[in-house]
Amino acid sequence: EALTLFGMVPTSTGLSIGPGNALRIPAVACAVSLISETIGALPTKLYDRGTKAALTNHPAYRLVHDEANEWTSAAELREKLTCDALLHGAGHAQVIRLDDGTPYELHRLEPGKVQLNHEPDGEPYYLVSIDNGQVRMSYRDVLRIEAFGGVSPVNLGREAIALAQRYETHVSNVFKNGGRPSGFISSPKVMDIKAKLKLAASWFKTHGGNTGETGILDEGMTYTPVSMTLVDAQAAEGRIEQTRKIARVFRVPPTMLFELSRGTWSNTEEMARQFYSITLKPWLTDWAWAYARVLLTPEERVGAYIEAVTDDLLRTDTAARAAA
Repeated sequence: EALTLFGMVPTSTGLSIGPGNALRIPAVACAVSLISETIGALPTKLYDRGTKAALTNHPAYRLVHDEANEWTSAAELREKLTCDALLHGAGHAQVIRLDDGTPYELHRLEPGKVQLNHEPDGEPYYLVSIDNGQVRMSYRDVLRIEAFGGVSPVNLGREAIALAQRYETHVSNVFKNGGRPSGFISSPKVMDIKAKLKLAASWFKTHGGNTGETGILDEGMTYTPVSMTLVDAQAAEGRIEQTRKIARVFRVPPTMLFELSRGTWSNTEEMARQFYSITLKPWLTDWAWAYARVLLTPEERVGAYIEAVTDDLLRTDTAARAAA
């Protein structure tokens, strides 16, 4: 229970998976960085619903397109909050307003310091931990980006991530001594325990973790290496399968995580298009509404909307472009 409070969730493998150690799995780190960095890099603008013109003079335009505050760009804030949602379930930023209510800055809030609650009628509000305790904030003053169901993919896919980590440990153990499996030293003579320990210490000192050393055995001794088992031989395929499972958890095409065993020129291009429609589009929709909810009044939302510019992402179908 104590581990759960810190985001560490036990798994059937015996490992506890949380945001920190999950990122040490390359597939997880690749998926998190791919989604968050791509969303951060997409330009986001405020548009007039009628003319489709960018409303560059509105205070919200600077916050979504240029800078969230003096030390954080708008792109960096999107990247960090998306990363918070992927790792912790949700990302939050406080809206700093001028005296007249105009939004002026957006400040990121640490994931562990924000608690979502609801009034009896369903209206959400937030309790934010500060140095002097907790302060209550209206939903109008907290920008919230939420993962599917409010649960992070790291939590939902903790079993797959833990198994991937077990595979990494297993392969490391197999190859830690210069890539050679362990073996047996046989002697025609009966050796006492002291002689065995001395021989083992001498052998490990010469060959443990080293490559290119020549083994010398005397008194008729022989060394018999242990062949790799079927489990060892299948470890590589198991690692690939875990990468595919992690890709499913984050809804990312496997080729986008550099798992290219089934990748071709044609399906890789198609998967890049799917990356937008399946992976990014739900996040971008949430971002557009989250921005609008806290940066625009209900009256302003009638005539204006916020949207990411995705033209570069949609230029993936070479054949269709050539035909056009």
